[in-house]
Formats: sequence, C-alpha cells, structure tokens
Amino acid sequence: MASKFYLHKGLSKKVEQGRPWIYIDEINEYDGDYENGDIVEVYNPKGYFIGKGYINDRSKITIRIMTRNENEEINEDFFRRRFRAAWEYRKKVIDTSSCRFIFGEADFLPGLTVDKFEDYYVIQISTLGMDKYRDIIVKILTEEYSAKGIYERSDISTREIEGLEQKKGFLTDPFDTMIEIIENGVKYHVDLENGQKTGFFLDQKENRKAIHRICKDMDVLDCFTHTGSFALNAGIAGAKSVLGIDISQHAVDFATRNSELNKLSDRVKFECHNAFDVLPQWSREGRKFDVVILDPPAFTKSKNTILGAKRGYKEINLRGLKMVREGGYLVTCSCSHYMSEELLAKTIAEAAQDAKRQIRQVEFRTQSADHPILWNSDESYYLKFYVFQVI
Repeated sequence: MASKFYLHKGLSKKVEQGRPWIYIDEINEYDGDYENGDIVEVYNPKGYFIGKGYINDRSKITIRIMTRNENEEINEDFFRRRFRAAWEYRKKVIDTSSCRFIFGEADFLPGLTVDKFEDYYVIQISTLGMDKYRDIIVKILTEEYSAKGIYERSDISTREIEGLEQKKGFLTDPFDTMIEIIENGVKYHVDLENGQKTGFFLDQKENRKAIHRICKDMDVLDCFTHTGSFALNAGIAGAKSVLGIDISQHAVDFATRNSELNKLSDRVKFECHNAFDVLPQWSREGRKFDVVILDPPAFTKSKNTILGAKRGYKEINLRGLKMVREGGYLVTCSCSHYMSEELLAKTIAEAAQDAKRQIRQVEFRTQSADHPILWNSDESYYLKFYVFQVI
C-alpha cells in the first residue's frame, strides 16, 4: 500500500489546479511508511485524491506528481503510454529527426529529459524518483524508438540535492558519440559526450529558422555563438559575411568545423573573444553590422541573482544595439526562467534608451514546440526571443 500524504489547509490549491510539484512545507501529515523514491498518494485537506508521485524528503520539492488517475499504476506500461503521447505530439508539431523527445514535467515525466539526435538518444535524470526507472526508459527507447545507442548525461549538480551522484556514460553498447545532424538545412557535428547540456541546444530550432529572412545579403555578428548554430543559419540564408564570437576556444574550433561541414568557411568565420570586452572596443573603433545576434548563457539560475543578471542583460544589449547599423536588426534572447518576459522587455527598453536607439519589434518567440510550456508549471517556460529593427 502506498503511503498517503495530506496537504495543509490553504496550501493545496496550486497542486489541485495542476502544478506538478509539492513543497515540503505544503505537507501536513502522512500515513504509512515510505522510502525516498517511493510512489506515494497525495490528498487535499478534505481527503480528496489529488495525484500520485514519487517522494524525496531530502529535497524542498518533496513530491513530484506523475499521474492524477487514482487507478493508474506507475509501471512499464505507464512509461510506454507517456512516451507514446510525447512522440505523437512531436510528430505533429516539429521535424523529429532531432528533437527533444521528453521534456520533464511538461510531458508528465518529472525529472526526465530525453533528446533525440537522429537515431541516438541522450537521457538526463535529475531526481531519485526517476532514477529508479532508468532500465525501463532504456528498454522502451530501444524496443519502440529504434535507438541505435543511448548515452546518459546526468552530470548535473541538482542530482546532489536529491542525494545522487552525477553520472554519465553509455546505457547501450558503446558508439561514436560525435554524430552529425541536419536542422533547417544546416549540418552540425554534435558531441553527445562532452557538449553542453545534452550536446546541442534544440530549444532554438524554430528561432534559428526565423532569422533566415533578415540575414540575406547582410553582415552578421553572432555573440555567444557556442557551436555556431545562429551564425551557420545566417550563412545558409545567404548572409554576405558572418562573424561568430565565443569566450571558449573549444567552442570556436567546433563552430569552425561546423562551418567547414556546410562549405561556408569563406563567409562564416569564428573568433575567440569575450563579448563584454570586445563589443565596447569594436564600438569605439566604429565597427558596425547589419544584424547582431545575442544568445548569452543564463545569467541567473535562481531568484537571488536576478539583479546581477539584469545588469548583465542590460549591458550586453546596450553593447549589441550600438553595433547595429541604422535600419539593421538586433536578435536577442534569454534562456533563464527567472528572467521573466516583463523584466527582459524592460531591460531591453532601458538598454535602447541608454544607447540612444529606437527599436521596433519584428517578432517575439519562445522555445521550440518540442519544449512545450505547461501552464501550471512555470519552470517549463524559460526561453524568450526577440527580433527588433534598430533605428
């Protein structure tokens, strides 16, 4: 019998409305013994069933809801159904040759990320409760989704909060983890073993395509280029010249390889610079570009560092705006959940004011459709993406 957990009066509303997380201070009492990682049942203060999920009392997020159906067992069949629903959805909304297959809470599988790169899969497990189902996950990907190979990238610090060690390695027979994918007509080498996150940022897929229409015949600067994805899309779209910059020489070397792979080396080049240092210098020298792209890493991963992050976003947007020729374009984004849409917009507006430039919004976008936003799970919405014309 599963242990039963009852929530405090007045603290059950968000969970009842669909939020998948239950915090430790929302729990009033419980019946029965449990071990961390077990499936438990959750009830509101009046004793009405809310859902079932796994527990870990070491974490502030103590219970993560897996199902709201009282009669649904959390077993292999449950996972097969969840995976099938996730796959059917993605087949409808996105090119699935490479895509995010499972996006944690937004696919009702909290603590699990699965990324598909052609016929290879990378999984990331962040919680103790999900860790128990690793073998089932591997079995399903192999049997139902033709996995040629599966690699685990659970090398994330959040596992330590859950009492788990960081973990990475093969979950199938070893294979060459440097693979090639095609997205929006651009070829990429993807390093599943050592690339950032799970090897490649799939969440910008549709945003990368969105810049094609503004880059033809333009001089483009791509800051924080990482493996060169925006720069290469600009090149494929017919940009006159593209310069991608990144603080990491390894990223620059990797991006250069991707440029060669696409036969774009004559127009798409990469250099190692710190954007915060080099943009003011280039600005003083009078260098200008038709399109400036800013895709920085998340400057904040918690509520406590929002002010510092705001300063970072303002500074980089101010610098970027100054580099844009009149009538050109600024592409700017934030991948931090804590940098809200409202705060980012305010920060960009302040940067434009300080740069003495007027901006005209061309479009606003979020993460690609294989990273769906679950409205009762704020954390599933994190990527904000703007295109502005700069006057």
